[in-house]
Amino acid sequence: MFDGYGQLVLHRDELLASGASGRALTAAVRFGHLVRLRNGHYCLPECDAHVRRAVRIGGRLGCVSALESHGVFAFDARRTHVQLDGDRSRLRAPTPRLQPLTRRNRLGSVLHWSNRLLEPDAADRHRVAVLDALGESLLCQHPWHALASIDNALHLGHVGRAAIHRLFEWAPERLRYLDELVDGRAEAGQETVLRMIVRQTELPYELQVKFDGVGRVDMLVAGCLVVEADSRQFHDGWEAHVRDRERDLQLAALGLASLRPAYQHTMHRPDLVRSAIRGLVRQRLRLLRG
Repeated sequence: MFDGYGQLVLHRDELLASGASGRALTAAVRFGHLVRLRNGHYCLPECDAHVRRAVRIGGRLGCVSALESHGVFAFDARRTHVQLDGDRSRLRAPTPRLQPLTRRNRLGSVLHWSNRLLEPDAADRHRVAVLDALGESLLCQHPWHALASIDNALHLGHVGRAAIHRLFEWAPERLRYLDELVDGRAEAGQETVLRMIVRQTELPYELQVKFDGVGRVDMLVAGCLVVEADSRQFHDGWEAHVRDRERDLQLAALGLASLRPAYQHTMHRPDLVRSAIRGLVRQRLRLLRG
């Protein structure tokens, strides 16, 4: 009955149709086997806190909250982002107590009102489809972070190029320039943001360059500096650290400098990373010119 993430939230009518009785549902809630979110909506006790808040309010996960639940990169999904139909009324606080929703009891939830979804049939009861979550992220997040989510969704196969073009036809004109910057080769959101930092330097760069004995690198800047995303997800542990340092040594043997900004620096201190790239390239070119 509750197989899969998309079935963690069920309506009372579905439960009754599956053979449960009203008395059984009441008992299940009393003994903690089910959680009543709002009128007619139930979930299992292990249901995600963001899902609970969104359904209690009267909507479903949207924007970065929906992206995270789909396994797509989301820069900051600490707050619950809720998609609400344009005509939705009688909103409730995201707490177990039945209270009308106000600015003071939202628990930091972000409301996204929308009258038209791009893929309504692909939505679940508790979250919008990936494409609609990407659209809300475009309007809600920093453009670089929204682009990172789009890149990651394309890389993971959640959306295709045609859907992305449709997304940007829907998006405000001020954001449509991002369509030409989408690149599904980025394996992590940090790679996209790092690419945008490099792009800001106005230095020439190449993506996904291969070197004998080294393999593929994220970016080669000005033909002399290799820049790679150093994400904890793929670089935790001493063995991974040693492998990265070996790559640096191999690149140095080829006469190339390398730079691996940590996730925190790329995402939170882009100016520092940009200055470091410019400084290293300037010094390398000075050395190459004698």
